[in-house]
Amino acid sequence: MKHHEQVADAFGSTAAAYLTSQVHATGADLQNLTATFAATCGNATVLDMGCGAGHASFAVAPHVKEVVAYDIAPPMLATVEAAAKERGLTTIRTQQGAAETLPFADASFDWAISRMSAHHWRDVPKALGEVRRVLKPGGRLKFIDIAGIDDPLYDTHIQAIEVLRDASHIRDYRADEWIAMLDAAGFDARVTERWRLPLEFESWVTRMRTPAERVTAIQSMWKNAPEEVRQYFGVKEDCSFELDALMIEAKRRD
Repeated sequence: MKHHEQVADAFGSTAAAYLTSQVHATGADLQNLTATFAATCGNATVLDMGCGAGHASFAVAPHVKEVVAYDIAPPMLATVEAAAKERGLTTIRTQQGAAETLPFADASFDWAISRMSAHHWRDVPKALGEVRRVLKPGGRLKFIDIAGIDDPLYDTHIQAIEVLRDASHIRDYRADEWIAMLDAAGFDARVTERWRLPLEFESWVTRMRTPAERVTAIQSMWKNAPEEVRQYFGVKEDCSFELDALMIEAKRRD
């Protein structure tokens, strides 16, 4: 199975769990999205990259002209469509595809947003090039994702934990990697927020349907990690822990 197929399969089978997940359905980052678009973007067209169960789309939809919820997994898009209809969000439409090949005309959107998706993208620089192409001159983006860590010891552990839990994971990128990739793609970018995201272990692995042997491997990794690693991630007795997250805002250079 190729990586794109792996992502579509993994998240197709877990769409309902992501819609109801408290980690995904709530958070100050969603409030930030709502506030940004409520304040400034009444007539905007927005692309939600890797929309998942649609929480970012739901946050901005009442405040914009149109949101295109874009994802590689058709069951995720079906979940978004049903939830949008239930919530009366008529400005959302869905489109299936990969981040690296956007089926949209040049200069189609005022904004691109993405929340907790880019660590699954096969080629982030290529995807960012596509985002720049489909944004209008002066177009903006706001991306939210799990962050890689400057300290190699901590970073190695979290990347390993992530891929054990979810075989479609590629990489949590560090802030400096994000800035460099966006700069190369033609954006002026900055990190605007950083925070810790607490994760309850049992629901975290259950949501992804992580196989039992991989759950055991994650537990073993956490329990045998160096003390400073366990402290950094706030690892608890039940293997619940905290991730680093970041928000990046950027404007297309013209």
